[in-house]
Amino acid sequence: MATYLAKKGYFVEIFEQRSDMRKESISAGRSINLALSIRGIHALKEVGLYEKIEPQTIPMKGRMIHDLDGKTHLQPYGQKDDETIFSVSRGQLNMDLMTLAEETGNVSIRFNHQLLSADLDQNELIFQLSDSSEEIKSSFNKVIGCDGSASILRRAIINKTNAHYIKKPLGHGYKELIIPPSKHEKFQIEPNALHIWPRGKYMLIALPNTDFSFTCTLFFPMTGENSFETVITEKDILNLFQSQFPDAVKLMPTIVEDFQSNPTGDLASVYCEPWHFENKALLIGDAAHAVVPFFGQGMNASFQDCSVLNQLIGQHADDWTAIFNDFSTTQVENGHAIADMAIENYLEMRDHVNNPDYKKRRNIELKLERMFPDRFIPRYSMVSFHQMPYSEVYAKGNLQYKLIDEVLKTDPAGTFIDKTLVEKMLP
Repeated sequence: MATYLAKKGYFVEIFEQRSDMRKESISAGRSINLALSIRGIHALKEVGLYEKIEPQTIPMKGRMIHDLDGKTHLQPYGQKDDETIFSVSRGQLNMDLMTLAEETGNVSIRFNHQLLSADLDQNELIFQLSDSSEEIKSSFNKVIGCDGSASILRRAIINKTNAHYIKKPLGHGYKELIIPPSKHEKFQIEPNALHIWPRGKYMLIALPNTDFSFTCTLFFPMTGENSFETVITEKDILNLFQSQFPDAVKLMPTIVEDFQSNPTGDLASVYCEPWHFENKALLIGDAAHAVVPFFGQGMNASFQDCSVLNQLIGQHADDWTAIFNDFSTTQVENGHAIADMAIENYLEMRDHVNNPDYKKRRNIELKLERMFPDRFIPRYSMVSFHQMPYSEVYAKGNLQYKLIDEVLKTDPAGTFIDKTLVEKMLP
């Protein structure tokens, strides 16, 4: 966002809680790699960074499903060659974005500044320097909060506007693990896929890295009989992985150490409305609409926020009241929609992908897309390979579900599609 603003002639100060990761070896955040798709790619192209990022990405053409017996099968994301998502390093992307912003000459980044509070009446922010106990104040003209799911600026906006705010914990958490490169420095499993070990109430996934390793993430209940609360000892960990992920654990020599030493993250969705206060403060990204990671849209939705806001700045010139109001009005429903769809996709990934009914419905989707390419695009494709507003995707996806229900009523096997019926139901 800073680069968009700088290119329009604005001077931007970024206050970053962490130190400069380009100079120090620090964590990039929750996950090592991220899934990049069309919405994020579009924004990166607009600011001129995609050509640099693209060679650092690894294409993933579908989900590689790992059955309990070790058998694998690929479920392509789409039917077209370009319907691909990409694994990208979070750390490298962060560093490239910071450098790009600074190179505009209009962006200053202040590191080690943790936001403590925001006074929206006095246009003042209070920070604590993370390398000391000193507190400093900084005045602002406009402030855009990209301060994450625990946003301090969001709290200040809520206090001023009585904004609607709900945080919905998923009840499941996550832990990152690793499949290292082979002894010959090669990938140990297929690199051009997102790997999923679906096990009903939980799952393991793996995304490829450019060093030939895979970042694995276990999504698991926080509490209960089989949960992070109960899987603690070496015996517990090995029992879980040897019984549920036998083909994966063979490739994970440090599984016990990684499981016990890596932090357990929590998962929650944030629903907030409005996202702004007057013409002074605005929320974007996770601060406005934190989502669970099961549609791979957290970063992509946040980058799209930047693109949409940039368009509105061009449309309304310096009328920041109109800019903030229009952004909040148009984007809130999209934020809510992708939050809901991400939760639904978790159920699909951990449970439904191996369900015969799911496979039947998916086959019907693909047939309908071939029969009506201009009128039927599967929901996953609308989200990942198109820039249609998420709220529109959600509405169309619900209609598609009902349509497939009707198709199955006429032929429960799903082999015959009544074209006349479909034409009547499709918009």
